[in-house]
Amino acid sequence: MVDFCINGGGMVGAALALGLAQQQYKVVVIEPYLPSAFNESDGPDLRVSAISESSVTLLKALGAWDYIKAKRVKPYIGLSVWDDPQHRTDFTADSIDVEQLGYFVENRLLQLGCLEALEHYDNVTVISGTKVQSLSLGDTANVTLDNGNSIEAQWLIGADGANSQVRQAAGIGSTGWQYAQQAMGITIKLDKPVDAITWQQFTPSGPKAFLPMFDNYASLVWYDSADELKRLKSLNNTQLSQEVINAFPHELTQNDNRFTIVDKAIFPLTRSHANSYVKGCCVLLGDAAHTINPLAGQGVNLGFKDVETFLSVTANHAPLDSLEFAKALSRDFESPRRRDNLVMMTAMDGFYTLFSNDIAPIKWIRNQLLSVAQNIEPAKKQVLKYAIGIR
Repeated sequence: MVDFCINGGGMVGAALALGLAQQQYKVVVIEPYLPSAFNESDGPDLRVSAISESSVTLLKALGAWDYIKAKRVKPYIGLSVWDDPQHRTDFTADSIDVEQLGYFVENRLLQLGCLEALEHYDNVTVISGTKVQSLSLGDTANVTLDNGNSIEAQWLIGADGANSQVRQAAGIGSTGWQYAQQAMGITIKLDKPVDAITWQQFTPSGPKAFLPMFDNYASLVWYDSADELKRLKSLNNTQLSQEVINAFPHELTQNDNRFTIVDKAIFPLTRSHANSYVKGCCVLLGDAAHTINPLAGQGVNLGFKDVETFLSVTANHAPLDSLEFAKALSRDFESPRRRDNLVMMTAMDGFYTLFSNDIAPIKWIRNQLLSVAQNIEPAKKQVLKYAIGIR
């Protein structure tokens, strides 16, 4: 029997496995589809995350960051938010005396870095190429794979995404909804280098965001109705390029910086929150426990905070089958993480509602907020520190 079986070896699951391995637990990770190996000549992936400084600190402690950084990351030093040029807030790394506000990293490379770091631990087994067929839950978890093999674990961790098998098997309900809007991710390559600044313009139809990537690549995020994004996706790249030029602010093509479209995809926007994170011998982390509007790029950072908090409990090395450990999970992991995640989810929904409509009173309020944020430096610094995980 192993101590922990982690269903899902993505960014969050692999990071958790690293932490548990460091704490000398015996761990099995089930990941049916391992990411393809890194090749420097490969183009960028569509899925990109904004990694906060606090997440980088965790990844360094886990021994994964050097593997990630050796591939390709894009530090950014500025963040701008506006709905019109007269009401704009600009945040900079210099203003809070840090080198960068965070990094943009392709999700696959985050996952690869964690998996490569795991190769140094002989107390972790990564199982790939097979899926979980069934789960039998009691005092311990029995996991049967579709290749006929089985695993018994003291604790079963659901790090298996929004449609979590573990959550369903444990009978943990969730609340949430799918947003009316969706998001289109568009990877582009610009002719000229771009500043290491990410920006987001809010419009009544939804935000338009720019995420700088390595070399001259960048990721655009276009929020809009499902019908409009379906129409845009049906266009050829030349037609879509013109739509982007028409819809995005001039910052995208300033200094006559032309671009070509590399890839595009549409992603649904969903909010969900598990009614509990711990039940019986099961624990949920990351998207299995919560999904959030990706407006501020907080999704994976919340998952990494789940990992950090969970590892603070397991670091006490109380017997895993003891009442003491179960109580610690509830008190020191589930309670604070459910509270903090709910606060962030609610804040993002409020932010989205405030900035994605053209109702006159609400528009006046947001313009005043942006003006105040731009001009009151102490408050501006505190907001920025909170956003990037500095306390």
